[in-house]
Amino acid sequence: MHPNPLYRSDDRALMESLIDEIGFGMVFAATPDGPRVAHTPLLSTGDGAVQFHLARGNALARHLAGGDALIVVNGPDAYVSPRWYANRDTVPTWDYIALELEGRVRRMADEGLEAFLHAAIAKHEARLAGEPWRAEESSEKVWAGLFRGIIGFELEVLAWRPTLKLSQNKSAAERDRIAEGLDTAGHSALAHLVRNIAV
Repeated sequence: MHPNPLYRSDDRALMESLIDEIGFGMVFAATPDGPRVAHTPLLSTGDGAVQFHLARGNALARHLAGGDALIVVNGPDAYVSPRWYANRDTVPTWDYIALELEGRVRRMADEGLEAFLHAAIAKHEARLAGEPWRAEESSEKVWAGLFRGIIGFELEVLAWRPTLKLSQNKSAAERDRIAEGLDTAGHSALAHLVRNIAV
């Protein structure tokens, strides 16, 4: 979380939408072997928890249940050049959106893991053009193999720490120039946020 309160938000709907839109993040935790991170699909339950799964062989998987962890969801980010400021006697920076979720982790029962997988598949298949793939298209052997290879987890979020660093410390005119520069550099999603997140 950025130390400047200007870049924080209490907008829970915005945080939930970031999890929903990105759908992927990193889970960090301390283990007896040192700190570990795993990259995984994420699904918010909508009531203060985030579900995910890891491969059984992942170094983090055997240490998560009953412990504390940190999930990080990264949104769009990009370099911001001083050439986009009225006064070029300054330094570059980086605009970005990130969400940190801290909480206690529990292992999901097989029924919960199966529900998570079906929900995640339906959500992401609906975003693609054409006829959606359905889990039922997998043979029993393939689906059972999947279950032998993964473990489902749910993090009860005890702390939501968002950072929305979108040049809020700049004037409206400079924010317009920054957004234009970001657009030109191919970062249209971030440019849109710089233009539209309230300051």
